Formats: sequence, structure tokens, C-alpha cells
Amino acid sequence: AISKNLKKDADFTTLRAGRDKFDFVRPKEGEPISKIVIENGPWNRIEIDCETRDTWQCQKIEIERDTRIAFKEGEIAKGSSFYLSAMDAGMPEGIILDVYDLLAFEMDFERDVRAGQKFSVLYEENFSEGKKIDNGRVLAVSFEALRGNVKMYRFRKADGTSGYYDAEGNGAIKSLKRTPINNAKVTSKFSNKRKHPVLGYTRAHKGVDFRASTGTPIPAAGAGRVVARGYNRGHGNYIKLRHNGSYETLYAHLSKFVKNVKVGTSVRQGQTIGYVGSTGMSTGPHLHYEIIKDGKHVNPMTVKLPAISNLGSADKKNFLEYRKKLDEGIEELAKNPKMFIQL
Repeated sequence: AISKNLKKDADFTTLRAGRDKFDFVRPKEGEPISKIVIENGPWNRIEIDCETRDTWQCQKIEIERDTRIAFKEGEIAKGSSFYLSAMDAGMPEGIILDVYDLLAFEMDFERDVRAGQKFSVLYEENFSEGKKIDNGRVLAVSFEALRGNVKMYRFRKADGTSGYYDAEGNGAIKSLKRTPINNAKVTSKFSNKRKHPVLGYTRAHKGVDFRASTGTPIPAAGAGRVVARGYNRGHGNYIKLRHNGSYETLYAHLSKFVKNVKVGTSVRQGQTIGYVGSTGMSTGPHLHYEIIKDGKHVNPMTVKLPAISNLGSADKKNFLEYRKKLDEGIEELAKNPKMFIQL
């Protein structure tokens, strides 16, 4: 009876060892159990009450979050990386990874990061009964890149969907990422003349190479459809995606493919499509990444990429007001780093 109620009233069917917690409640010592409490996540609780000896009532309860807005800022140290400098600034690792995902649309972390550059992040921290449980979403990020200050703000539109936008309200999330693998080192740049490490003579290098260990997951740089998957002497194992009428991306030297990602498969941005390897003409494990625009290879690090979503006039007006509110919060938290705000 209890299992049926759990499935019907709370959509709860599977217990997770080491994660789901049970509490059996008795009115008095030695009396029958009157309530079972299941904690199946930081923000969910299921209570099963015994109304009569044979009747159990199940209720799913969402735990209220006390969401506080935190701010961290730092500076790239000499000889360091964004990741290490952000950790030194006290930024949680999960937030750092989210920032990587956002900035990868605009920045090349190999070429654009230098000592002395400043960065800041405004993000959510979720508390319950005065105790921090987890981190929430990145609300704003700023980075002094070589090509100019990159700023992004999270904003919810009137239709309920959310996205990230620059200071003027233009879509910050692009259709493709410049660097599919976060924090990977560029080992060979896009060039019309490069001495091939295997062949030994000069020819065009139509993509960018990223060093990564064998087996590193390769995410799709953008949503699209697989149009080619196979092997050739130069690329080794490769996969090619078509994203729209203008853009295609190619990923080469893979150690292996994801089994269910085949020609004709639709993939979402960030979905793993294969794994780093050193097949074909390669001197070591890396990802060779190409962007093809209108049939012509372009430099992934410099090509102007289209935004997925821009704001309409009404949403833009609301965004600019909201951005002003966030900027005021950032200014206040920068002066008082131990404070938090609530929106």
C-alpha cells in the first residue's frame, strides 16, 4: 500500500543507496509507526502519515529555499589560470565551471587570459534553516579579456524563459562555442600555412587543436544534426555536425564515438558526441576542431557567431532596469564582500 501511494502521490519509485534518508516516527516508545519521512534531495521531503491501521496518506513537500546573492571577484595571478585564480578568490568549483561554459561563447581561455586581468561573478547560494545547502545560478559575470570587457547577465523574459545577455541586452549565448572543451590548452592555431607535424611540409591548418587526455568527453559546440561519422587517414575518427543553413562543425582524432550518436541523430548543445584520442595523422591525444561557414573554413577563435536569442523591445526595457538593479548590488557587495543581498 505504501509503495503504491509513493508512486501515485509523489512519483517516487526508486531508492538511492547512501542518498535517500528515512525517519520513522512513533507517537510514543513501543507504539506503532505513525509517520514515515523520506528525504530524497536537499529541497524535497515526502511524508507518509498513517490515518488508520491500513490507510496511509502520502504528501510531497517542497522545502522553501532561502536564496542569497553572493559576489566574488579576483585577478589572474602571474603564471596562473582562471580556474586557479577563481578558486583563490573563494569561488565554488561548480560556479567556476558554469562561468567557463558561459565565457566559452566569447573567449579563448588560452589566448585571452593574462596576469592582471580582473573578473567577478554574482551568483546564488541556497540556504535552509540558516545552513547553506548548495549553489544556484550565475546571475552576472564580468571578465577583462584581451579583446575587451565581457559582461553577461541572466534575465527572465516575459514568456518565462531565461537567458544571458550583454550589457545592452543582446544575446550573449551564441549558436556555437569557440572552445568545445573547457580549459583545454590550444596547441595549434588556425592557419593558412602550417608545417604539418606528421607530413613535414607546409599546408593549411583549417581548425584549432586542443590538448586533452585520451577519453576526455567532447561536447557538441552547438545544437545540430550529425551529417557524417567515420574514419579517414588524416582525421582518424571524426564526426561532423550541421547546425543550420550556414554552419557546420567537425571534430577529429577521436578515440571512440558515443554509440547512439550516429548520422541523422539530433544533438543538443553540450551533449557528448565522442571522446578525445589520437587516431589518424596525430602525434598525441588532442581534439582538432573546425567551424565551416557557408562551405568555407573559418577561424573558430575570431569568427563572429550569431546569438541564439535577442530581446524584443518590451523585454529589453525590462532587462535594462533589471541590469541596473544587479549592477547596484554588485557595487554594494564589492564594497562589503561579507554581505549578501536578496532580490
